[in-house]
Amino acid sequence: MKYVNTHEAKTKLSKLIAAVRAGEEIVICQAGKPVVRLAPLEPIRKKPRLGTGKGRVILRPGWDSPEVDAEIEAMFDVLKETTDC
Repeated sequence: MKYVNTHEAKTKLSKLIAAVRAGEEIVICQAGKPVVRLAPLEPIRKKPRLGTGKGRVILRPGWDSPEVDAEIEAMFDVLKETTDC
């Protein structure tokens, strides 16, 4: 971990950012006391965009038939009967 004063941080900000991007942590001191820590951010996870799975799911004919609905309801009824909650 590298310690710098505010004057050095102002004049060498680009170099300090490069060091942080390389994995180093920098502490900026003011009046000899540490006040700020520069550290790399964790990668921001982007939310998946709608439609990115288009074409990956294949719906077979009859997937929405009343018979399939009845089968699914029966499965949930069995689950309700077997749980205490």
